[in-house]
Amino acid sequence: MKIVIGISGASGTIYTKRLLEYLSEEKKFQIYAIASKNAVKIAKSELNVDFFDFFEKLGIAYYRNDDFYSPIASGSFLVDKTIIIPCSVKTLSSIAIGYADSLITRVCDVAIKERRPLTICPREMPFSSIHLENMLKLAQIGVNIVVPAPAFYGGPKTIDDLVNFVVGKILDSICIENNIYKRWK
Repeated sequence: MKIVIGISGASGTIYTKRLLEYLSEEKKFQIYAIASKNAVKIAKSELNVDFFDFFEKLGIAYYRNDDFYSPIASGSFLVDKTIIIPCSVKTLSSIAIGYADSLITRVCDVAIKERRPLTICPREMPFSSIHLENMLKLAQIGVNIVVPAPAFYGGPKTIDDLVNFVVGKILDSICIENNIYKRWK
């Protein structure tokens, strides 16, 4: 299965890191990553992680956000799922209006036009009515909107428990079986 992971410049790169670790551990996914310049800076600030080193360590193909010649920029390159995590409201707005000015927004545009699964994880709050309208517009055409909001019914003890819940729900939303979080009994 081929999965594109776009990382835009919003807080929440901890979710991206855990999602990439999980998908890499499974060894049955080809992962293609794109990170905006701000996402790279935020990951360094939030996690002290250099995404470029991290991608290399996990064996993940990486493309620059301005690389429109990458294979993932084309609808003829078959991708099974596209996930934008975290998804800034700027990226959300661009996706909603079809403004593909970066590789991240281009792969979303391709997913939408080719009717392939697209999941976005908006990481901003509170949401304005503009943000909500953009999410509604995308949801109405079949885009999964998965807001990274952890639940507490599983009795989380650590930040990792909270992160794993969100990542597990993202995996659930794209039909990838997992046992990464404590489910409701």
